[in-house]
Amino acid sequence: MPDTNEYRHPRPGRAGRLIERLANSTRFANWRHAIMSRLPFVTLASDVADVVYVSWLVDAQAAQALLPPGLALWQRGGKTPLTVLTYRHGHFGPTLAGPLRRLMPSPLQSNWRLYLDQAQDRTQAGAPQAATVFFLKNIMDSLPHALGTRLFSDILPTHLAASMTHAVDANEARCAIVPGAGSAPAFDVHATVAGVKQLDEDWRALFGSWEDAVGYLACQDAAVAHVPRNGRLALGEISLPVDLSQVVPLTPLQAHCAQLAQLPALSTPFAFLVPSVPFLALSERLL
Repeated sequence: MPDTNEYRHPRPGRAGRLIERLANSTRFANWRHAIMSRLPFVTLASDVADVVYVSWLVDAQAAQALLPPGLALWQRGGKTPLTVLTYRHGHFGPTLAGPLRRLMPSPLQSNWRLYLDQAQDRTQAGAPQAATVFFLKNIMDSLPHALGTRLFSDILPTHLAASMTHAVDANEARCAIVPGAGSAPAFDVHATVAGVKQLDEDWRALFGSWEDAVGYLACQDAAVAHVPRNGRLALGEISLPVDLSQVVPLTPLQAHCAQLAQLPALSTPFAFLVPSVPFLALSERLL
């Protein structure tokens, strides 16, 4: 069954309990949807930097059980990719702000996702036939952003980390999520920049080449998420034009991901770095 993604604040106390009530309020979510579904979508933009992708092959049957009915995972030989990508936003905000968007903050974010098989997908009418992922988790290090996406979006039921680390230089990448007492999942990766673009045997059996694996894992046009309050799916369409020629291979030295307790890894982790990419959130709606 899909995770309810209920929010728990990373720091206990009265303020944390109030934030939890607001973040998990179905009444507010229904009120917001009734109003905002009648208004034009406000396109959001970010100059995203240092996107660290770490992926594992996991058991497809176990992963399929996390999806709502009607969605089908892409899989080969009983295996499917699970990807965690962590990055820094670049002045995340509405395109309507124009040059003033440079004054907006740049939080850290981590998306945890599975990949859907468009040939077998059974989402409701209106969904685009495009490369689509299913969001398992979204984590941010900023309370205003985490609470804002909780209150005003169905596609990003975000969890707030007690702390996040995201450090990338010419030699290595370090990414970590510390949940504290909250609902953000734990994550800890240390990888070095590799000199060779190569796949091990497990990944090569699914994708054939390093370039094909990176292209599949990094290039999507849409995402869906389960909406527990009404059992429906939220669809978000995006623009993420990754320049595959700029992608940097990484060699993981350490890779801990809390999701692997539920979906044990069937491969070594495969990692790479996208130095920069312009991001646009183009639409969101319930299916």
